Amino acid sequence: MELQNIVDEVMLVVTTYGLNVIGAIIILIIGNIISKWIPSILRKIMNRRDIDPTVIGFLCSLTRFALLAITILLVLAQFGVQTASLIAVLGAAGLAIGLALQGTLSNVAGGVMLLIFRPMRVGNYVEAGGHGGTVKNIGLFTTELATPDNIQIIVPNSSVWGNAIRNFSFHPTRRMDLVIGISYEDDIDKARSIIERLILADERSHKEPAPVIEVIELADSSVNFTVRVWCDNGNYFPLKFALTKAIKQTFDAEGVSIPFPQRDVHLIKED
Repeated sequence: MELQNIVDEVMLVVTTYGLNVIGAIIILIIGNIISKWIPSILRKIMNRRDIDPTVIGFLCSLTRFALLAITILLVLAQFGVQTASLIAVLGAAGLAIGLALQGTLSNVAGGVMLLIFRPMRVGNYVEAGGHGGTVKNIGLFTTELATPDNIQIIVPNSSVWGNAIRNFSFHPTRRMDLVIGISYEDDIDKARSIIERLILADERSHKEPAPVIEVIELADSSVNFTVRVWCDNGNYFPLKFALTKAIKQTFDAEGVSIPFPQRDVHLIKED
């Protein structure tokens, strides 16, 4: 008699929940397949768009976990669990965690934006987040820079993305600016001719756009030229150093002086 009761109870459970169990199993199988299939499609699309591998892995993992969470909620709903209240609890918990980690999450958001839009790449020299240096690594939380004297700087991504980014390596060419002063007694046309000759003699300087050599200022102790020369980005500093040295040496050889600040003092003798 007891065995019969047990069998009746088992049959009651099977008839009551059997279809729900089968449905839950089917949902789990389909949800698992979809949670692998959709991230795989996303990965292929993002690979075609040449998105950073770090972002691809992060977004694919996030998509998979989100789909698995939806699958679990559907399974619970299959057994009559009130998922609305569960979602509300999870939402409140997510909000609390988000508020506690808002700084970290803003860094993650900034890192994702940097890796998707790529305003700078590894190897570029930039000014970002109030610091300047060569980009060594762009992660989800921080960006690593190296200063010209090889000091490591770690900048939070929220500071980088939330401020202006100056990328000195973005364009293949760059304009070099010099200010050269000569004495008021020297010949302006002669000095200009010397500077132009030196620029054209250096193969690293571009002929187009043409160099600009013009008097820009009548200063206290000198007549100042502004010199603007275009060159390849990688030749910026070598050309600047070479031209500065060549102009000084040629001015000395041809009698053009580069004055230093000076002041005339007149003494008045009283009787």
